[in-house]
Amino acid sequence: MTPEPRFFPALQAGAVLAALGVALGAFGAHALKSQLTAELLANFETGVRYQMYAALALIALGSTGRPQRAGLWLTLGAVIFSGSLYVLALSGVRWLGAITPIGGVLMIGGFVLAALDARRA
Repeated sequence: MTPEPRFFPALQAGAVLAALGVALGAFGAHALKSQLTAELLANFETGVRYQMYAALALIALGSTGRPQRAGLWLTLGAVIFSGSLYVLALSGVRWLGAITPIGGVLMIGGFVLAALDARRA
């Protein structure tokens, strides 16, 4: 008897990212609108949008019930991509923008892994 394969809890990660995305989106729209420049607010909103893309993908992947390689990549990508944009928008520290593409590459890799896993299924 082979043990059950262990895999990243994509559904749970997606649900947490989605809940945080809604909360951060509301925070940005209401509390930050008058506090940030249009450019920094746009950075914050981009972070929320891509966090929600990753969250919805994770929920979909987790709902399949099959082991997925993409979950961890998508989660790390969303945290790094969106997180760096949130910190950049709130602090104005521009060099954080150099970290953002790392998260983007991880998210792209996660979507590629999801496609490869779907092809195997």
